[in-house]
Amino acid sequence: MKFKIKTTILVLVTGLIYLTPSASASSARNRELHIVKECSQNTGLPGAFCTITSSNVASIPVGAKVFYFQSAIPSIGLKDSNIVLDAGNANRAVGRCTLDLATGLALCTFSDGTGQLKGFNARIDGSGTSLDYHWDGTYSFSRADKQQEDE
Repeated sequence: MKFKIKTTILVLVTGLIYLTPSASASSARNRELHIVKECSQNTGLPGAFCTITSSNVASIPVGAKVFYFQSAIPSIGLKDSNIVLDAGNANRAVGRCTLDLATGLALCTFSDGTGQLKGFNARIDGSGTSLDYHWDGTYSFSRADKQQEDE
C-alpha cells in the first residue's frame, strides 16, 4: 500500500510592509443614483452637452451639464466619449460613456472629480430619448467628509 504525503512549506519573509486602505477609501459605500438629463443641445459633436433636469445626488444639482468630447462613429453604431460633469463653481467629475446608437443604451463611469465632486465614483446605466434620458446606477465618494455630508 502506497501513501502520499503532502508537505506544506511556510516561508517567512521579513522586511515586507503591509498597507491597509485609508479610512476615507474604506468608508466609501455605494448609494443609488437617479438622474434625468435633457439632451436637445447634444449635437453629437465634441463639446456637445446635456443638462441635468432631475437628480437625487446633492452634489449634482438641476442645471448641471454633462459635456461629451468625442463624436459618434455611426459605422460601428457606437459613441464612446470622455465626459465631464460640470456642476458649476469648479465642481466637476471626469468619466467615460459608451452609447449604443441603435438602442440608446449606455454605460457611463466616473472615476474622480474636483471641488464637491472630489472622490466621486459611479457606474451608471443610461437609457431614454434625447429629451428624457435617464441615468440609473450607483455612486460613492472616497472622501469620508463628503460621505457624511451626503447622508
